[in-house]
Amino acid sequence: MQRIKFIDRMAQGKMSRRHMMQSAGAFGVGTLVLPHLANAAEVLTCLEWGGYDAADYFQSYVDKHGAQPNFSIFSGEEEALAKVRAGFAADVMHPCNYSVGRFVSAGLAVPLDTSRLSNWKDIFPILQAAEGVVENGDVVMAPADWGNSSIAYRPDLVDDDFKANPSWSIFYDDKYKGKVSMLDNELAIIIGAMVAGKSYDDVFDMSGDALAAAAKEWGTKAIDNSRFLWTDASELQQAMASGEIVAAYAWNDLIKNLRSDGIPVEYAVPKEGMFTWFCGLTLLNSGKADPALAYDFIDAWLSPETGKVLIEESGYGHANMKSFEISDPAQVEAMGITDPQGMMADTIVFRNPSDEVQTEHNRVWGDLKALKL
Repeated sequence: MQRIKFIDRMAQGKMSRRHMMQSAGAFGVGTLVLPHLANAAEVLTCLEWGGYDAADYFQSYVDKHGAQPNFSIFSGEEEALAKVRAGFAADVMHPCNYSVGRFVSAGLAVPLDTSRLSNWKDIFPILQAAEGVVENGDVVMAPADWGNSSIAYRPDLVDDDFKANPSWSIFYDDKYKGKVSMLDNELAIIIGAMVAGKSYDDVFDMSGDALAAAAKEWGTKAIDNSRFLWTDASELQQAMASGEIVAAYAWNDLIKNLRSDGIPVEYAVPKEGMFTWFCGLTLLNSGKADPALAYDFIDAWLSPETGKVLIEESGYGHANMKSFEISDPAQVEAMGITDPQGMMADTIVFRNPSDEVQTEHNRVWGDLKALKL
């Protein structure tokens, strides 16, 4: 019985190679078979956002394989990209439409065979063909979750002028210094240029002197005025709940969570525009697991059951059209984003800058933070 348990633990990848070698002789398992058992048992490894490692988001995968994948949590796609480039073996990544091109240009993304995804046929057609999902004619991301980036604010703590005419300028207004929180992202520079009167399409890929000038003026102001640049959504939620900050760059889930806790909060439609993003699952060539496991995991994420969890618990939209049919109608109505096509028409959809431009933006933002923080 112990010998059987030993072999089973090896097959599931639950034992280190050193432990395998030390124990093999005692259980009569020849060392020549160990590599074969170990290779056959490579566990799927996923690079994932915090919170999305809960089984509710891929329950059919757990039901089929009896266990969760391994997860490595990241706070931003650049962090995940650097990790894979440094040699981390990941099979699946969860990028967003504005960043997936970085993995493609780095030679890390594997085109998806959508015929292996049973739920692909139910994905909103506009998402199936969207920039970031299709790159160079290949499907490189299976769209899953989508939502907005805008300003969450406490209506009891901001002035009437902002409530009457919400604007991204709140992050650059000295009146709110120390009372706002901007996302720790180079978007602080882009949004500042939009406050100055530029359109998003004019500035999402700005570079050179224009970028340097915008960083000096608007990036500096965003850093100086922010009580903190946030990367941890739970920290942001606590600060909004306590009134430590009165406005923040935020996603839909913050609004849902705060309202559930009885905290007064609103989600602005800034005069410069509200953003829309969508994220999904990308297959990487750095992993070691059987690709069939990766496809099962991706397909689980695309299921309407996962969409129901996402809609009802996070307040985000889901790429599967059927997820809206099986979700609580009250939750769907409260979310207000049932139609991605309409949402994309009425908001600013994040675009995918070139690899060179994104690298420059990362460097400029990093240099600015090093100088100011």
